[in-house]
Amino acid sequence: MGVSLPRKDLFKLPRGVIYLDGNSLGVLPKGAAARAARVIEAEWGQQLIRAWNDAGWMDLPRVVGDRIAALIGAPEGSVATGDTLSIKVYQALAAALKMRPDRRVILSDSGNFPTDLYMAQGLIGTIDKGYELRTPAPEDAADAISEDVAVVMLTHVDYRSGRMHDMKAITEKAHAAGAVMIWDLAHSAGAVPVDMAGSNAEFAVGCTYKYLNGGPGAPAFIYARPDIIEDVAPALAGWLGHAAPFAMEPGYRPAMATERLRVGTPPILQLAVLQEALTVWDGVDMDEVRAASIALSERFVLEVSSRCPDLTLASPADPLRRGSQVSFAFKEGYAAMQALIARGVIGDFRAPDIMRFGFTPLYLDEADVIHAAEILQEVIRTEAYLDPAYQARSRVT
Repeated sequence: MGVSLPRKDLFKLPRGVIYLDGNSLGVLPKGAAARAARVIEAEWGQQLIRAWNDAGWMDLPRVVGDRIAALIGAPEGSVATGDTLSIKVYQALAAALKMRPDRRVILSDSGNFPTDLYMAQGLIGTIDKGYELRTPAPEDAADAISEDVAVVMLTHVDYRSGRMHDMKAITEKAHAAGAVMIWDLAHSAGAVPVDMAGSNAEFAVGCTYKYLNGGPGAPAFIYARPDIIEDVAPALAGWLGHAAPFAMEPGYRPAMATERLRVGTPPILQLAVLQEALTVWDGVDMDEVRAASIALSERFVLEVSSRCPDLTLASPADPLRRGSQVSFAFKEGYAAMQALIARGVIGDFRAPDIMRFGFTPLYLDEADVIHAAEILQEVIRTEAYLDPAYQARSRVT
């Protein structure tokens, strides 16, 4: 058995706030600030450049990658960390296309997160060899896998609705058609059990500032299946992906393992904070996290559906078909969310009308979600969202 949930004592939760936005930015773990201060003052401040060796800075991308690997069902040494999720999408996609040089189709879906599609479009424009990006509706993606598809690139849990693809079934279908499989785990890592090794997918990418609580701008990660890594030709052949960076060779020679997917100098401050943040997962069983998440989200759906009939459930009703978030559609969704935030319940909004609520059992309990539904009912019943203060759009929604 794992540890009991929630583990609120490990997080710095603001007083009077019910935080339902861990699917966008996780809560600050209590040890993170002290770890950042130690890196700045004791390591950078005192050891200076010696810290690359003496404080283990050069090893941090691998050490942190192994911690993430344990949360996504991947073996040690198969996850590299650093850079941004967009960069990792580009790396995985470019490598996958090189593995199927006779095919010209990238298959995703129309509900995929925009950056994944933008990176695919940009790569196609850069290569300029007749590649095509196909984006059927999410529910049609599996049936659209054909033998002219080079790569299937899907986000496991949809960022708007929380709808969850069947990872194993789709990967098997992609492989049966001869395609390479890439999964985006941005809304999966730390939210739902993931078995990358069992799925047999070639690649996965993800971010760490959501359910993994790594902080704003925390480093992304990329998984490559161990048996293919020596065949992966990095499109972004960075200095630290070289087999011997300090040999200063004029030509690129890729490292023999997942390290070849490193690009530039690792962001040490952010990696150190992420490493500290990952300690909150010590002893935690992802199956227990999933069970708690379903219980919390189901209670929230029940409460909101009975209290706020003007809101329409935009997530799958079956909790086994969604990740660790619930979305409701409401024509005044943006303003209603701002009114809710002003009352201490923090979720977020996605265009055109989606109010999103994330459920993170590490720091949420049943009382939190019931009280959040009560406050949402008050906002809707009193039409508090009509206040002009809640109508003005901010840059970040």
